[in-house]
Amino acid sequence: MGSASPISYFSKMKQLLTIVFIGLVFFGCNSNDAEIEELKREVEELKNQKPQDSKEEENDEIQNDTYSNTSSTPTAEEYCNKGVYYAEKGEYQLAIDNFTKGIKLDLDGANLAIAYYNIGIAYSKLGNYEDAIADYTRAIRIDPDYAKAYISRGSAYSKLGNYEEAIADYTRAIRIDHYDDDAYNNRGIAYRKLGNYEDAIADYTRAIRLDPAADAYYNRGYAYADLGNYEDAIADYTRAIRIDPNDPSAYRSRGIAKQNAGLSYCSDYKRACDLGKKDCCNWYIEDNCKD
Repeated sequence: MGSASPISYFSKMKQLLTIVFIGLVFFGCNSNDAEIEELKREVEELKNQKPQDSKEEENDEIQNDTYSNTSSTPTAEEYCNKGVYYAEKGEYQLAIDNFTKGIKLDLDGANLAIAYYNIGIAYSKLGNYEDAIADYTRAIRIDPDYAKAYISRGSAYSKLGNYEEAIADYTRAIRIDHYDDDAYNNRGIAYRKLGNYEDAIADYTRAIRLDPAADAYYNRGYAYADLGNYEDAIADYTRAIRIDPNDPSAYRSRGIAKQNAGLSYCSDYKRACDLGKKDCCNWYIEDNCKD
């Protein structure tokens, strides 16, 4: 369910990337614990909002603030803000370089854990999951209750196909924060990858209770379909479509479930085709579907 986006403690940048599933957040570096907790709460409230029109202006403001230091040597705070700025721009190696410079200065405690977490996010964005895992692990060693770091490390393990380790990390995150829907949804995905469909459905259901998002309904529908329970699969795909009517994968999967259940499916393939699923265009033609 979600991609991660940067948040500076001086200019709070809102999220967006799901997601499926995949939800991960950059934080600025120089702040006290009370500010960190307040920003974490704000991130949770804002994580499903779309970027605002002022986003580009906010980025420009950060860039100007970042380079406004009058001294010859930037502070740790300024290096971290540079890291946030570059990460938001998608320049992840530059983000890593600046977060690393910040770490070498006067960061400690929670700020140090956040900086390592930020580097892990940037490595994940670059597809370098081994190094991402190493930095998430550093963040966790500093702050063993860093739930988001466990979730992010679990996601990196999943990308490498190490689903058992991923499940272990999602479970640790859930023990710390029982109300994180991403942890349940992501653990459900890992269970499904291992063929443990019943546990996957249970976790998707927990995620839906916390946040009835389209991704969780879609994922649960997929697990029901794996079990041959096409009726419940169709119901969940339909719920996902009501939330996000422009998701071609939901129409495609619902069409497959309907076809397997002996129901009319052509309209779903047509809609998926119109939304960009080329294989559904072929199926629509091959099955002699008509509008």
